[in-house]
Amino acid sequence: MVKNYQTLAEIQADLHAGNTSCEALVKGYLQEIENRSSLNAFIETFDQEALEKAKDIDQRLKGGNTGKLAGMVIGLKDNIVYKGHQVTASSKILEGFESLFSATVVERLLAEDAIIIGRLSCDEFAMGSSNEHSVYGAVKNPHDENRVPGGSSGGSAVAVAANLCHATLGSDTGGSIRQPASFCGVVGMKPTYGRVSRWGLIAYGSSLDQIGPFTKSVDDSALLLEVIAGADEHDSTVSHQPVDTYSNTSASTVKKKIAYIKEAIEHPGLSADVKQNIKDCIEALKADGHTVEPIDFPYLDQVVPTYYIISNAEASSNLSRFDGIRFGYRSNETTDIESAFVRSRSEGFGDEVKRRIMLGTFVLSAGYYDAYYTKAQQVRRLLTNWTTDIFSSFDFILTPTSPHGAFEFGAKSDDPVAMYLEDIFTVHANLAGIPGISLPSGTNSEGMPLGIQLMANRFEEDQLLAFARYMENM
Repeated sequence: MVKNYQTLAEIQADLHAGNTSCEALVKGYLQEIENRSSLNAFIETFDQEALEKAKDIDQRLKGGNTGKLAGMVIGLKDNIVYKGHQVTASSKILEGFESLFSATVVERLLAEDAIIIGRLSCDEFAMGSSNEHSVYGAVKNPHDENRVPGGSSGGSAVAVAANLCHATLGSDTGGSIRQPASFCGVVGMKPTYGRVSRWGLIAYGSSLDQIGPFTKSVDDSALLLEVIAGADEHDSTVSHQPVDTYSNTSASTVKKKIAYIKEAIEHPGLSADVKQNIKDCIEALKADGHTVEPIDFPYLDQVVPTYYIISNAEASSNLSRFDGIRFGYRSNETTDIESAFVRSRSEGFGDEVKRRIMLGTFVLSAGYYDAYYTKAQQVRRLLTNWTTDIFSSFDFILTPTSPHGAFEFGAKSDDPVAMYLEDIFTVHANLAGIPGISLPSGTNSEGMPLGIQLMANRFEEDQLLAFARYMENM
């Protein structure tokens, strides 16, 4: 059984003291993955490759010639490409596809001596809030296997929570890092849009997607963000702003001004446990000398519809490349080029993906474009302007990460609207392009983890991480 290290610093201390080795860590995690295979988090492990990398790092550790992430065993969500390895976005449509290149984030992890142990299941094409929409079957919550882990990066959250590896990468389009982090009791961070390159991330919503880390500590989130962030010639949307040394940021000791969204706490869908949890957090912050004030959020009822119109429109465009002709799955029941397209896509995509493609195509159609897509973009601009105004007066915005703890499998499967409302507190950060982090915040009456979400202004990850470090130790 591998030790449940909370930080990479602890691992590296044991490595330097000779108490463990990278090879022993990899073997331990591989055994844990096998022992807890019922969780269904990993689609595939890279056993031999990870062990060879571990042995190489062990040799170089003796000479002190290793990168920042030496000793970190990490998993990748199955929509982040890795050269020479399969990637499917947990969809039949990409069955058997092997990537010809590595994502920028993968190259940066490897350059700093991270050990990639395998790929992790997710909702198909990152579309879902429960990880029930995967061609590989549902991923299970390690705290209660009858409950969902959240989505779409459910496998990534579960792997960290269950100590199947030390850290993971996921992607966040509307909450797909933060919500499963909340459900599984780990730290999940979505950076500012453009802070991390999207090169090599299989696109869902190109103006919303961001890659970010799952960790057991804010320290490790800061270190991973420091490694993967920054300009990239392959991604025209990535920022060229310098990357701060996030790992050197200490816990904030300065008293802050924090806004909380009044409508979020008063929302009828909020569970009693979550409501009490956020109120306790607010009182604790006030008691420690911070200014915590309510603000009115006039767009709470509009953020989810706005998000799903924009994200589905972008998905309709992005997923058109999966046609059954160039790569991936192709139906055997084809008679001509048109039937090849229709049958391959009908058989290759799952129901949720097809639902979102059709919705996206509808809102982009000639008769409805202005009524839906244009209107959604206008609301997005209003939301962004409102957010900018808030940060002119406050340092952070505080909300619950999710309206409740993890729910049982099937509880929302027959009601897509109820499932979409899972994102009510997280889509704000994606629409406005700001960073957000979910921190573990106790448990509910059923013993399931809860999360608190903290959001900051664009490119203020250093301030966000510093205050998250403080909150982690409250």
